[in-house]
Amino acid sequence: MRSAKSGKVAPIGARSAVRKSVAANQPDKRSDRRDPIAQARANWERAGWGDVALGMVAVTSVMRAHQILLARVENALRPYDLSFSRFELLRLLAFSRTGALPITKASDRLQVHVTSVTHAIRRLEANGLVQRIPHPTDGRTTLVQITDLGRSTVEDATVTLNEQVFADIGMSDAEAQALVSSIETLRHNAGDF
Repeated sequence: MRSAKSGKVAPIGARSAVRKSVAANQPDKRSDRRDPIAQARANWERAGWGDVALGMVAVTSVMRAHQILLARVENALRPYDLSFSRFELLRLLAFSRTGALPITKASDRLQVHVTSVTHAIRRLEANGLVQRIPHPTDGRTTLVQITDLGRSTVEDATVTLNEQVFADIGMSDAEAQALVSSIETLRHNAGDF
């Protein structure tokens, strides 16, 4: 969270204190609604599937959290005409040593199919944010390279994401770390890394 006066990002502990003070001054909107996922769990248990109800709740909760966070991310990126996948590709290129990567390497690093990367490249090319160039030593390989406009766009978009989403994802730092650890276990057990 940036300070309005200094423009600097507040330390993590200060962000938690701000979140708590803001939350304390707002009425609890959840008190008048039942959690649909909790209702689904009760239905699962009544149907005789109690032994797998927790798994259903975990999967459904992750899917719903994905929807919530993706909506926030895409809202923050809307002024830049970027989806999160196109942002990730631009950010990857901006972080790379030369600003260019083979399309297949970008696909591997982003953990998405090469056709998804190719689609993102087409959209970014149309907006002048990347360009395809031949590999200097391998005639069979095409590189995707970030342009100056792409670099400035992704830098601005990163500042916006940091301020509007990443600085406060809606839970404490300890809760966020526990979430990351749990998802890391799931990813590792699935062979994701």
